[in-house]
Amino acid sequence: MDFTIKKYRQLLISLQKEGYEFITFEAYCLGKRRPKFVILRHDVDEMAGNALKIAEVESQLGIISTFFFRIVKQSNKPEVIREIINMGHQIGYHYEDLATTNGDKELAYANFQKNLAYFREFAPIKTICMHGSSTSEFDNRSLWKTYDYRDDGIVGEPYFSIDFNEVFYLTDTGYCWDGYKTAVRDTAPNNFNLSFHTTDDIIQAITEGKLPAQVMILAHTLWTDNLLKWLFVFFREKIRNSIKRASRNNAFVKKIYSGLVKLYWKND
Repeated sequence: MDFTIKKYRQLLISLQKEGYEFITFEAYCLGKRRPKFVILRHDVDEMAGNALKIAEVESQLGIISTFFFRIVKQSNKPEVIREIINMGHQIGYHYEDLATTNGDKELAYANFQKNLAYFREFAPIKTICMHGSSTSEFDNRSLWKTYDYRDDGIVGEPYFSIDFNEVFYLTDTGYCWDGYKTAVRDTAPNNFNLSFHTTDDIIQAITEGKLPAQVMILAHTLWTDNLLKWLFVFFREKIRNSIKRASRNNAFVKKIYSGLVKLYWKND
């Protein structure tokens, strides 16, 4: 099975064996880079408990990564946040304020500052990352057309701070590594002419020396060794990917899907 904690460990070990150094996103933004590096990013959209398993594996291997937490209750679990910080990892704010305020930039920025202050009660956050909010008409990154996150002591946001023509971007959106085909906003330029579907595909590329020297990996916190959880996520993501494709050209499907997503985040 793919997208298990066991498989994730194999991926990390393969990268270490081939000489990749792991750096935090904050370190990258501050210019602390190596010739051959991997930035590990985790968007904690939901299932925050799974983040602990991922953090533990990385800690055991001497790796530090960044976990970006949303303000919603499926992500915002204080006990999980504290444990991850205690392992030596960094946290960031996974913001979605423009989407939640229906495009009201003034209110969105006020909420952003409030939520950032909340997460800074746990650690001195220096980095942020937008949540895709795929069913919203508002792109959360558009907030920075009016405001400047650097005014709030933020040193970086992946979609603005990384040159993806130089850093190869890998994301497991949709429970696959080529989910960019259905992703709405979690995309980046890819001039490397590389595409992978499974984690084993990536591991093979690593061992054959075909993976670029500079990489950012986004691994959501849906990886699990629990068979029931894995089956639930696997089939849910397959269905979601199909609906996303259908909704691109069908306003009715898009409206129904958007309503279900809002209901899920409200009542879960």
